[in-house]
Amino acid sequence: MRDVAGMRRALLRWYRRHRRELPWRETGDPYRVWVSEIMLQQTQVATATPYYERFVARFPSVRALARAPLDRVLAAWSGLGYYRRARPVRMSG
Repeated sequence: MRDVAGMRRALLRWYRRHRRELPWRETGDPYRVWVSEIMLQQTQVATATPYYERFVARFPSVRALARAPLDRVLAAWSGLGYYRRARPVRMSG
C-alpha cells in the first residue's frame, strides 16, 4: 500500500458519511462500550441494540452489575444467546 495516509483519509470520510448512529458510539464510558462488545459477539446489531439499552438501564455501572443477583443478570440477557458471556468469570488462584 503506497498511500496509507490517503487511504486512511478516504476511509474516515466514508465512515463519517455512512456510519450508523448507535448508543454505544455516543458514550465514552468504557463499561458501556464493553457491554456492547460482549453483546455483539455472535449477535447482530439490530438484535443487540434494544438489549443493550435495557441492560445498561438496569445495570448502569460495573458496580451495579457486580452487585446484581446472577438470576437478574441472566434474565436481562435472556434472548441474546450464548449465556456464558453473561456469567461471572471464575478465577483460579
